[in-house]
Amino acid sequence: MSTFSGLNTAYTGLSAARKGIDVVGQNIANANVAGYTRQRLNTSAAPSLAPMGRFSTGTGVGQGVSVDSIARLGSLQLDTRVRSTAAVAGYSAVRANALIALEDSFNEPGKNGLSTALQNFSAAWQGVANKPGDNTAAAVLLSDTAAVAGQIADGYNNVRDQWNSTRSGLNDMLSELNDSASQLATLNGAIRSTLASGASANELVDQRNSLATTIAALSGATVRETPDGMVDVLIDGNALVTGTNVRTLQVTGGTSIDDTAAPTVSWTDRAGSAGISRGEIAGAVSLLAPAGAGGIFATAAASYNEVAATLAATVNELHSQGATTGGATGLNFFTVGSPAATTLKAIPTDASGIATGTPGAGTLDGSMADKISQLGSKAGSADAVWSTFVTATGALSRSELQQATLAGVASSSAVDLQLSNASVDLDEENVNLLMYQHAYQGASRVMSAIDEMLDTLINRTGIVGR
Repeated sequence: MSTFSGLNTAYTGLSAARKGIDVVGQNIANANVAGYTRQRLNTSAAPSLAPMGRFSTGTGVGQGVSVDSIARLGSLQLDTRVRSTAAVAGYSAVRANALIALEDSFNEPGKNGLSTALQNFSAAWQGVANKPGDNTAAAVLLSDTAAVAGQIADGYNNVRDQWNSTRSGLNDMLSELNDSASQLATLNGAIRSTLASGASANELVDQRNSLATTIAALSGATVRETPDGMVDVLIDGNALVTGTNVRTLQVTGGTSIDDTAAPTVSWTDRAGSAGISRGEIAGAVSLLAPAGAGGIFATAAASYNEVAATLAATVNELHSQGATTGGATGLNFFTVGSPAATTLKAIPTDASGIATGTPGAGTLDGSMADKISQLGSKAGSADAVWSTFVTATGALSRSELQQATLAGVASSSAVDLQLSNASVDLDEENVNLLMYQHAYQGASRVMSAIDEMLDTLINRTGIVGR
């Protein structure tokens, strides 16, 4: 190796060490940045330029170090697992949260629940049976009747509000999905251009991976890498993003809880469902389905209507067979329309309109009111309908919560594995920093030694003995 080639060797060592220090600094600076993947400098020994062949003499010496690339230490397998588990967790979490909110709105068991209101209603009828024609007992009954009707209406309206909120949230999810897909397509183009120029696109890839995870959590989309550094994003086998081209999704139909069909997520450029079966969007759509298709909110609304209709029908059936203290017969106690839950209302305004006895049994007879007071304990009563619904909802809520918990654990585990592979370890970076510092110092000393040697050869050769 000549002295001048030695300078070049030392220079490449200096450059590589400086580049390594830059990479370490980038890692340390982004140690707490979400989604950042640590980087490493890839180097190799520069080959010897000595002639090779049968007439070559001597052994060639290498030409220093070559900086090959800055590697992004991510894992395609772990990234894919994170996206897959995020889709499952997103679906389960949306359903579990909705069921928990619905169950909490029941206030069961407790003094503020509908079960207690129905029990008070039955007890009030017993009070009327004990004191036929008494306006005080009648006032208690009418007050408890209004309380029952009000709670049924409030429950129904709460379910409808939850449906509307989820429907609005579905629109927001689609907007987020379309925006993320558009940004990912833009990053695809930027990454392709950057790689074509020979520069590093690691930070852009990190941003793209974060967007891909968001899209997967929303829609269950899968990602496929292409040879030019870009990725395609697929939903049910159909392309959402292809290179720099992006398609969009929309929500159609299902604008009210009373609609017979659920909202449909479809492509804006063609009719029909987009086939989203996982992710938060699929979870929201399943919640918004009609009662016959297992929609949680529509089923709850139908149950409130059933409770109201059953209460009106069973009470009216007996009440119309009874007689008031004034002798009137054939009277209904409730009026109910559609939807039953919000139209249930007592017809009497005082004791004179309440049929407490059996016709012809006298003004002090309270036998019919006594029979009405016992309706709550009968099979098929409003109390039984409500109890069955609350029990079924509680069981479904626990099941969904368990699934969401398991899916959340799987998702967290996948993220932890990804972070253990890709996150910055400050201890490791400090060791690398020391290594590159020593390499830089060593290369600089080699350069200084060669420089001094050249200075001696150039400026002092031939002056010995003068």
